Amino acid sequence: MFFRSTLAATILLAGTAFAAAQTVIVSPEQETVIREYVKTNPVVVDRPSNFELVVGAIIPDILKPGELADNTLEGQYQYVVMDGRTVLIEPQTRKVVYILD
Repeated sequence: MFFRSTLAATILLAGTAFAAAQTVIVSPEQETVIREYVKTNPVVVDRPSNFELVVGAIIPDILKPGELADNTLEGQYQYVVMDGRTVLIEPQTRKVVYILD
């Protein structure tokens, strides 16, 4: 009985971790639209010295991202240009969800 409940809890936690770790999929067409939008509406920020730019990182509150206003991902993500890379951010959590090189 103990083994079953432990196994069930492990499976549940693994599923939760998987859901949290899902990545955003951006098609090549969407990337092109995003690049063109960001090129004409850049929001360039300096990377804080203690911030590692990786998917899953939380953007510091001092950085003010722009709103994507293209038809592809409008309202779903914010963005900044950091270290010459376009960074998509989930507005609710301020989490980096995609980095365009």
